[in-house]
Amino acid sequence: MGDDGIPQRGVARSARLAMLPLGFAGRAVAGWGRSLAGADADEVAAGAAARNSEQLFAVLGKLKGGAMKLGQALSVYDALVPPEFADSYHEALGRLQTAGPPMPAREAHRVLAEQLGSGWRGRFSSFDDEPVASASLGQVHRAVWHDGRAVAVKVQYPGADVALDADLRQLQRFAGLFGSLLPGLDARALIRELRERMLEEVDYRAEADHQRAFATAFGDGPDLYVPSVVASAPKVLVSEWLDGVPLGRVIDTQAADDDEQAVRDAHAATIIDTMFASPAEIGLLHADPHPGNFLVLDDGRLGMIDFGAVARLPDGIPPVLVRMLRLTAEGDREPLTDLLVAEGFLAPDAPDADVLRWVGALADPLREPEFHFSRAWMARQGARVANPNNRAFQGTGRALNLPPEHVLVLRVLSGWMAILAQLDCTVGVRGIVERRVPGFA
Repeated sequence: MGDDGIPQRGVARSARLAMLPLGFAGRAVAGWGRSLAGADADEVAAGAAARNSEQLFAVLGKLKGGAMKLGQALSVYDALVPPEFADSYHEALGRLQTAGPPMPAREAHRVLAEQLGSGWRGRFSSFDDEPVASASLGQVHRAVWHDGRAVAVKVQYPGADVALDADLRQLQRFAGLFGSLLPGLDARALIRELRERMLEEVDYRAEADHQRAFATAFGDGPDLYVPSVVASAPKVLVSEWLDGVPLGRVIDTQAADDDEQAVRDAHAATIIDTMFASPAEIGLLHADPHPGNFLVLDDGRLGMIDFGAVARLPDGIPPVLVRMLRLTAEGDREPLTDLLVAEGFLAPDAPDADVLRWVGALADPLREPEFHFSRAWMARQGARVANPNNRAFQGTGRALNLPPEHVLVLRVLSGWMAILAQLDCTVGVRGIVERRVPGFA
């Protein structure tokens, strides 16, 4: 398939990915040359960073599939980027969350016929061939169901499953480049974990089951709304349509007054409450943290969408993670280290291990009745983790060995903290966790 869908031929996909290290190296050499010619070093670095991010995410967006999925996962961490580069990164990453070349109408029709039957048009009163959004695996069309309900129809790109696997295998080779763009992020672990979860996301029937579970538990509350599932097939998902403003658009602006700030704070509290409540209530954790998954609805509630990436936690948040958070929040360094050694997460002879400082940011919001999430706070965490001068601190990170299922939970927590830092909000996180997480209080 050409540029209208996911490019699948191995040579073409590999060639586009191979552009990445060459492009980065070329710009590094050009910047070095400009420095020798007398250009200001900071200006050279800023220009190279902007161009690097533009090329990187342009290529990711073109590939779609796993590359776009990785770009979306990276996008929540843009608050870690040094302030002088933040604008260019935020702009490039924000485009990637929703942008992508659309699949031609004829291809979408073919998928709909395969999944819903040759008479698929009879299920709809109307169907808009122009997609309203694109994602890593498919695109969304607006339509009207035969009973008059407005619906969102998610149609998977042909070959998305094969392309997703190929992309993420290739991108593992270039993980170091992403680490250079976002200090403090273990890109290799992120790519590995995304790849492990990808096969679950290509089956829209599983996503429909997840959405039904969230809708049953949280679907029509005073602060949150989850749209109902209308119909599903392996590669087509039909859901109730929601009109609203994406949370990402709210992030791009500042609160105009105290009333607007109070609304932001309330939305943030709803997100945190849902995140910590769902494992205990329904055994599921929404595992795709990015602002495109929430809409601010006309009635003031948040609408929650996209349940493809969901972690199954039948027993709730693992008790060992709950104990880790509690000990970190209380600043109990020795008991925390002892726990991690006993559970096999840390080698007994890890030199100068300072786990409390390493994971401390995860518990910062739990240390006071109300916590202010801000870009400045998140940037400090990025600088702290990435500091190359503190070898003992870096050694702690290398000595930690968390199982993938625990890494996922921690990635979701850190991802939402990064998003809330962009939102600039104040939330009573500790009270929510004490109420929603069994064993924490």
